[in-house]
Amino acid sequence: MAITAAEADVLSPSQLNRQARSLLESHFSFVWVEGELSNFARPSSGHWYFTLKDDKAQVRCAMFKNYNQRLRFSPNNGDQVRLRARVSLYEGRGEFQLIGEFLEPAGAGALQARFEALRDQLRQEGLFDADNKKPLPQSVAHLALITSPTGAALQDILHVLARRNPAIRVSILPVPVQGEGSAKAIAEALNDANEYAKNRDDCDFDAVILARGGGSLEDLWAFNDEALARAIVASELPVVSGVGHEVDVTIADFAADVRAPTPSAAAELLSEDREELLAQLELSRKRLSRAIQHRLERARLALESQRARLKHPGDRLREQSQRLDELENRLQRAIKQRLDQLQREHLLRSERLVARSPARRVALSREHIQRQALALDAAIGQKLAWHRQALERREQVLRSLNPLAILERGYAILSDEQGSVVKNSSEVTTEQRLNARLAAGSLKLRVEEAGNEPGN
Repeated sequence: MAITAAEADVLSPSQLNRQARSLLESHFSFVWVEGELSNFARPSSGHWYFTLKDDKAQVRCAMFKNYNQRLRFSPNNGDQVRLRARVSLYEGRGEFQLIGEFLEPAGAGALQARFEALRDQLRQEGLFDADNKKPLPQSVAHLALITSPTGAALQDILHVLARRNPAIRVSILPVPVQGEGSAKAIAEALNDANEYAKNRDDCDFDAVILARGGGSLEDLWAFNDEALARAIVASELPVVSGVGHEVDVTIADFAADVRAPTPSAAAELLSEDREELLAQLELSRKRLSRAIQHRLERARLALESQRARLKHPGDRLREQSQRLDELENRLQRAIKQRLDQLQREHLLRSERLVARSPARRVALSREHIQRQALALDAAIGQKLAWHRQALERREQVLRSLNPLAILERGYAILSDEQGSVVKNSSEVTTEQRLNARLAAGSLKLRVEEAGNEPGN
């Protein structure tokens, strides 16, 4: 017997959708879904709405603003992504959907797991212990910079050093910082820097910077290499890691002696501010001047006190006064010597800054280029003279081979009236008219006798 609507529990669409939603959310806690992102929308509310699909099906998804603001990448249609979400149902339209709480590029989770496993392994071995960290030098004169020669990190570091202390010498060891073989290249460059510092007088490095701009976990993966981490710890030169942005963390950061949040910050760590040095020198000069004035004032006060107490005898007073004058003269000389010494030190530091200026190198390079240009002009002139002589020799050979030149020796070229050259006496007949071409002019001839024997 069929059950009528009056006998059954009749649900409204909203009640049905609510019960279906409750059933879905109670049955599924969280799920990970991987697929291709499509129909991506960012309305003004800040929420994200999109679809995840594969070659057989698709599912609608929503990710609210309070969750998507935490992501470190911007998804786009066509991206292969992995979504952590709650299974739910949108009651208003009765549509099955996923409420996302975390989104990452497909494959990033595996990389993160590899990163954490290697980090824990090396930490347990003690590679990241504070005892392994080398202190940074108080003053850096020569810096080894291991980075990409075309990256923005290089320009950021050079800009900071030029602003803070242009006297620091920078040697760039160019390496790829992304892609296959990049980690090995970085480790080899670090080993080379240590070898140069030991064996070459022109590579007296004080410290090393490993630098690279920001990027995704995949972009920075070269700095999550075990061999590179061990090379950093084994380095005798202090190593500062300036990889990515402040939020980016790599294995190289843990292994380095100091981790800088950015490449620019790494340059600031290893460079003294020229303005601060000058300010410290000026502060020292002022402190010394105040101390001298205070010393003189105390001496004058002591003198006045002695004068007040020793009004008699006058000879004793004059002796003390003379002694005080001597002390004052000695103090003045000492002050002058100290000021002269400070001025000489200031002049010496200024001269060192000027000596390390790139202007002198530019001038030397310009002179070298001029010498090379003069040498090139001379070489071109010699080459042209050689070719001219060769051309003249070939002209002489051509002139010697010219058949007309044979006529200059008394020979003639015979041709019949049709212009055909006569080579044999059998080709002509008696009374035949011929033309004779001479070296100068020509002759009209008539054959009186024709012989066929040689010599006739």
